[in-house]
Amino acid sequence: MSRDEIEPNIPPRKTLGQHFLYDPKILERIALSTGAIESETVIEVGPGPGGLTKQLLNAGAKPVIAVEADRRFVRSLQAWPEAVSGDLRVIEGDATKLDWDAVIDEHCPRKRAKIISNLPYNVGTVLLVEWLKASSWRTDMALLLQYEVAKRICASPSGKHYSRLSVIAQAVTEPKIPFTLAPGAFRPPPKVESALAVLKPLSETQKFSDLSTLEAVTAHAFGQRRKMLKSSLARLADQYGLNVNDWLQYAGINGALRPEALSQADFQKLASTLKV
Repeated sequence: MSRDEIEPNIPPRKTLGQHFLYDPKILERIALSTGAIESETVIEVGPGPGGLTKQLLNAGAKPVIAVEADRRFVRSLQAWPEAVSGDLRVIEGDATKLDWDAVIDEHCPRKRAKIISNLPYNVGTVLLVEWLKASSWRTDMALLLQYEVAKRICASPSGKHYSRLSVIAQAVTEPKIPFTLAPGAFRPPPKVESALAVLKPLSETQKFSDLSTLEAVTAHAFGQRRKMLKSSLARLADQYGLNVNDWLQYAGINGALRPEALSQADFQKLASTLKV
């Protein structure tokens, strides 16, 4: 089977969160949304019938590392000539359980890769957080997600979409939403709108280095977002042997505020002073 013979007749599986795109113009736009990808390593999770995979290969990506949990599509993709030549590397498995560093070591000659994917809705946020931490090899990302998730990634302080994901994503990348897609663009149509989130890495001097600690701070703060910070962060402070009021004062943060009032810089101060 060639890559021009995209298999449209294998039915999507609801349990895997599969919603496929077949429009070549939309798929080409996604493939090129981070800029030129010629000779770049590109990771694609959930290729399904291979519509986006085809556009990535057409644009010159080499290799494309396609991770697919559905064996029906794995077999189909493995029959492509590009899979035989090595320009397409098909990995069967659950993307949330992969050792991504090992994948890069084995399949990525330059040890750097872009991630361009129409992500299954049920794994999108989990994978995004993992990839945000993978700054040693991850470059640009273009991820088709639920519109609500994309809005959280790009949200500013004080807005209703501002969240843990906003802070973590913007600590290491500059995200934007180039376009949205209505449910009718997919087969089967999902119940919600989708959006492409493009995340460009910040420079080494701009990005926050301790993303794991920042994740812990935001998880506690936004996990009880109706509470004041001095309450929502008390348990985390205890874990580090700190008095929450002393910690907040040292970081220069008003403990009576709620998390949506804090800026990116404020959260980074809290993370930086947590271990002091």
